[in-house]
Amino acid sequence: MITNTSTHAVAPLDSDIRDIKPPIEIPTGYEWLWWALTVLAVVALAVIVWFWWRKRRSQVVLVPPIPAHVRAKQKLEEALALIAQPKPFVIAVSDTARAYLEERFNFRAPERTTEEFLRELSGTDLLATEQKDSLGDFLESCDLVKFAKYEPGEMELRELHGSAVKLVEETEPHNEGPDARTQTPEPR
Repeated sequence: MITNTSTHAVAPLDSDIRDIKPPIEIPTGYEWLWWALTVLAVVALAVIVWFWWRKRRSQVVLVPPIPAHVRAKQKLEEALALIAQPKPFVIAVSDTARAYLEERFNFRAPERTTEEFLRELSGTDLLATEQKDSLGDFLESCDLVKFAKYEPGEMELRELHGSAVKLVEETEPHNEGPDARTQTPEPR
């Protein structure tokens, strides 16, 4: 029989076993390379998207604006649908003529009263004298309908419409070059 006569105390078994330590990360020195590649990929993607957007934007076809005289003639034609209602008809025709003059000659027509507009127009050479007189008569007739509650017949309304169309036709530019907006009309 063998006996243990040692004087050492025996430790319990469960305190002697310890868990395995996790592996230690050993730096390789190439972490910066992965970060640099990631940043480079993001920048390259941004540049590609920017070039694609720029190319797409440049391919958008810009529709040239409709010239003032063409737009005015269209609005005057549309106004004929209102001929049975004198006041709305006259307002549409008058506003179209004023807007046309503003756009065609860079002249602030819609913001002024008829008297102010005609007074300022008389000091310019934008229109011939007979065109100025015709425009004055046209605007005064329109004011009678708009403000004095005058109700003209269909024939008078058609004459007002014809005056507006005549004004547009007489003052429309003869060529459609880049300086067509600043051209002064030739008196007829």
